[in-house]
Amino acid sequence: MKIAIASDHAGYTLKEAIKTALPELEFVDYGTHSEESMDYPDTGSKAAQAVADGTCSKGVLICGSGIGMSIVANKIRGIRAALCSTTDIARLSRMHNDANILVLAARFTAAHYAIDILKAWLDTDFEGGRHQKRVDKISKIEGVKP
Repeated sequence: MKIAIASDHAGYTLKEAIKTALPELEFVDYGTHSEESMDYPDTGSKAAQAVADGTCSKGVLICGSGIGMSIVANKIRGIRAALCSTTDIARLSRMHNDANILVLAARFTAAHYAIDILKAWLDTDFEGGRHQKRVDKISKIEGVKP
């Protein structure tokens, strides 16, 4: 499974820590590649588009608060990005919302917690059932066929 990953300058260090801690995962890195100030829409939109078009199965976006990357990702049709601060929230975002992008807040999430959150998120499947009709309604709002 290919996982798109991207950050802004505030999330760069956490992005690199995740890649180092989980070498068994196949990350496709859409940047940024330093702590030099840059604009999060530039990297976040590329990674989100890769998930939307099927180049990557899932994605991880990281910025200082997680809010900017969440907003950018959720502008892309077919993306359901979830800003998660705990493993429980990460699991629920997969089980109930079929989130296909995990967003992390680098300024508020220590690397070891972020890694646990990502593992929980990746290990959790969508439950479907009553949740499927809700996800289908989101797709309909976007103009995407469920």
